[in-house]
Amino acid sequence: MEMKRVALANGIELDVVDEGPRDAPALIFLHGFPESHRTWRNQVAHFSDRYRSIAPDQRGYRGSSKPQDVESYTTDKLIGDVFLLADALGVDTFTVIGHDWGGAIAWGVALGGQMNGRVIRAVIANAPHPAVFQRLLYTNPVQREASQYMRGFRDTANDTLVREHGLAALLQQEIRWDRSDAMEPEEREMLLADWQDREAAFGMLNWYRGAQIDVPPLDAPYEIPQGWAPPTLPPLSIPTLVIWGMDDIALPPENLLGLGDVVTDMTLVEVPGYGHFVPWEAPDAVNAAMDEFLAKTE
Repeated sequence: MEMKRVALANGIELDVVDEGPRDAPALIFLHGFPESHRTWRNQVAHFSDRYRSIAPDQRGYRGSSKPQDVESYTTDKLIGDVFLLADALGVDTFTVIGHDWGGAIAWGVALGGQMNGRVIRAVIANAPHPAVFQRLLYTNPVQREASQYMRGFRDTANDTLVREHGLAALLQQEIRWDRSDAMEPEEREMLLADWQDREAAFGMLNWYRGAQIDVPPLDAPYEIPQGWAPPTLPPLSIPTLVIWGMDDIALPPENLLGLGDVVTDMTLVEVPGYGHFVPWEAPDAVNAAMDEFLAKTE
């Protein structure tokens, strides 16, 4: 997929795939950690004959701008990049599609975009809603144990390891891949090369360091802390497709519990037998779910 450089009004520059008819409905695909626009390679190929398919390398990743300060990666700035990218490409309204961290940002883009009319639909793949995830971290042993790697990503004591050996060394220390052997060898080689870029490594880690997420240690009480309240968010009312690889060990299906209370027009597609990286682990299932959803919400 060919990429072009797009300068945003905030000074950030992103490398972006932009394929399909310019006058077609726009789909903006947001990847997660620790991948790139190529998370969506199968979807862009499938939809770009009839949709304008836009897939950036988000800030901190690959050749895109990689500020090294944590403050550059707060959620509001990452959400803002998406709207500024749409502005720069002359896109008025769009469907936002996200996976993992890209899905977390897509929830925010959808919530903001439903109010100004710019986001008409959302597709979320294995990414927790902000009103659900923090509660699980406090109360659910499965999710808390699965998220301990975030504490390692935030720990600056690990920075020397990353500087000396690259991001792959920290990944090996903190997590085990969910069905990583399902990735095509050439894709794996590209990722390994990307992870050697030290500036990108710290840009990616800053997504975790800049996020307002509390990950208690395993020995902390499994209860809601005194004084904590979930974020005050409106219900998401635009048509929303949630696709979930049910064998996800990082974000188990408990994240689906209560989701219907905060998303009022939700279509849920469960994909059994596949894990966290469902866009490329099960591309046919994801494409079919999106085909049906997009057709019925035109």
